[in-house]
Amino acid sequence: MSTKTKLIEKNGTVKSSLPSIWSRAFSSNSEWPDKEEFLDVIYWARQALGILLGIFWGLLPLKGLIGLILFALINAGVIYIYCSNFQNVDEDDYGGTWELTKEGFMTSFAGFLVTWIIIYSGLYYETDRISV
Repeated sequence: MSTKTKLIEKNGTVKSSLPSIWSRAFSSNSEWPDKEEFLDVIYWARQALGILLGIFWGLLPLKGLIGLILFALINAGVIYIYCSNFQNVDEDDYGGTWELTKEGFMTSFAGFLVTWIIIYSGLYYETDRISV
């Protein structure tokens, strides 16, 4: 029984006939036979997005609840649009829309907060306010 996505080489290793994960991640309507690979793409895309938004928010300088709400909306929105419009995956195969929306969200949020705080503090915090 042979599959469409795997080829067995002479030395016994398995080689996929699918394009790499990177090329599938940046190509629309890609085939994702391994659901974990697609969830990994969402996870790491969310981490990169969190860091980028943290840098951007720190440079603006955006602060407070508005920054947190905007992060959550943009992060969830971008990933939802990527899954539903760009990749056209069936959300039910991954446990529903909510499962895709929350995949890697908290670690992305942590990376966002650390980056945002470091950039903002480094650029806008005045050292003469420190009293010893």
